[in-house]
Amino acid sequence: MADTGAFKRPPSAFRNFVSKDPSSTYPAESGRYHLYISYACPWATRCLAYLKIKGLEKAISFSSVKPIWGRTKETDDHMGWLFPTSSTEEPGAEPDHLNGPKSARELYELASANYTGRYIIPILWDKKVKTIVNNESSEIVRMFNAEFNDIAENAALDVYPVHLQSQIDKVNEWVYDDINNGVYKCGFAEKQEPYEEAANRLYQALDKCEDILSKSRYLCGDSLTEADIRLFATLIRFDEFYHFYTANPVVYTVKIKM
Repeated sequence: MADTGAFKRPPSAFRNFVSKDPSSTYPAESGRYHLYISYACPWATRCLAYLKIKGLEKAISFSSVKPIWGRTKETDDHMGWLFPTSSTEEPGAEPDHLNGPKSARELYELASANYTGRYIIPILWDKKVKTIVNNESSEIVRMFNAEFNDIAENAALDVYPVHLQSQIDKVNEWVYDDINNGVYKCGFAEKQEPYEEAANRLYQALDKCEDILSKSRYLCGDSLTEADIRLFATLIRFDEFYHFYTANPVVYTVKIKM
């Protein structure tokens, strides 16, 4: 949190890259990588969307943690992503049969004994080296789009084509800041002023999307791109969750009491 009471998302910690170059540290090999997700997390599910649309299910395995946080250790009060104890405990979630941890936290501790950052999802895991390759969703989707084409069933699909990259990047910038992350800026704000600023920017950005999509099929023209997938992961949750989340009743309550 900033001193102003505004939510500030810290950067992801693991930023290595899988490459189609076979001599790289993390080459794009079939069966080598595993994607950990939560169906409750928009950042993780956009990675899963890429895995599916590129036809990488046979090359990259994936599994989901439980959708609701729980206590990750008995020795402290940290709350985070947990794995179920059986395949029937939570629909869609399953125990981690690769490493056997109780939580995503344990995966981070397995990857780095001195790790002190956030224990977030998604996680792109290297089964061979037994470590986290990357936990930044915007970079994972780029890898899935381009680096695994030799083993992807839908290699011809390119949602970040060269001729649209500049336009996609510009759209991604304001969609991320005001919508993808904007809903969290509203929900996590601890003071009224940063909440109102984030809420205003959020709904202005949604209006901007409405205007663009009233004139073209997709955000960047006539074809599906990365920008659409990144927006969709937030929009599909908006009415069910973010609409109430961004109403920020805690902030309004504080304001009334003051």
